[in-house]
Amino acid sequence: MNQLEQLKQFTTVVADTGDFQSIKAYTPRDATTNPSLILKAVQKDEYKPLLEKAVRDNPNASTGDVIDHLLIAFGTEILKLIPGRVSTEIDARLSFDTEGNIQKGRELIALYEKAGIPRERILIKIASTWEGIRAAEQLEKEGIHCNLTLLFALPQAIACAEAKVQLISPFVGRIYDWYKKTTAMDYTGAEDPGVQSVKRIYNYYRKFGYKTEVMGASFRNTSQILELAGCDLLTISPDLLQKLADTEGKVERKLSPQDTTVQIEKIAMDEKTFRFMLNEDAMGTEKLAEGIRAFCADAGKLKQMISAMR
Repeated sequence: MNQLEQLKQFTTVVADTGDFQSIKAYTPRDATTNPSLILKAVQKDEYKPLLEKAVRDNPNASTGDVIDHLLIAFGTEILKLIPGRVSTEIDARLSFDTEGNIQKGRELIALYEKAGIPRERILIKIASTWEGIRAAEQLEKEGIHCNLTLLFALPQAIACAEAKVQLISPFVGRIYDWYKKTTAMDYTGAEDPGVQSVKRIYNYYRKFGYKTEVMGASFRNTSQILELAGCDLLTISPDLLQKLADTEGKVERKLSPQDTTVQIEKIAMDEKTFRFMLNEDAMGTEKLAEGIRAFCADAGKLKQMISAMR
């Protein structure tokens, strides 16, 4: 049995892509998208018709609204290929706007429901800022489930759990990138700072009984993935899914909800504590800001493509 099939015995495998062919090939339960993945997809000939249709069907809409329709089109097509949920991202420019995130989350769910998709199959992706977490808390109360993304630090994870969000996406690879660049060291296996971050979050949630799902994301190599076997979910790019599928060798469970040996103190989380702890974490602060900028930039490129088609 290859490593991908073994991994699926311990962890829900999610496809991190907007490419339908990849989703068909690896039979994941769920799928995740973001502005960068959608931008990459619509530059391929096979996905341009989705962009053209979104522009054609919404002639009087703003470019931002056309992007919303495009996201729903991708999500709807992806849901035809998977049994589970698709994550659809809110415009990163709303990352510090609680009310804006709430309104946009409601709008996206309404578009999905108009397309005949029940809200249980959608996760609204929101950046793990204090404002984003407060928005997700409200949306969850309305039965709109959220995936809190761009998560790099423990205070973000704790605040998300206390807000009772459905799922978080801690970014393994981007944490690894920061430490590799900062220390000029390469990290492998259990020594990888990104891996350690997700393990710490997973163990914290299990120790204190939080229900929020942990989905490791942003992987750079299969070693990072295999070190997190047993995590609730792992969202993996097509190239790494292929490497796992092509590789034999035993996969061992590394994370287990039954592991009660972990020593962790509970942290009382409020806004002041959140902001101070995140500020003390140079990696978390820098990567959160950088991630928001990058998603805004790719959304801007999508808007330029839409404007050029009108």
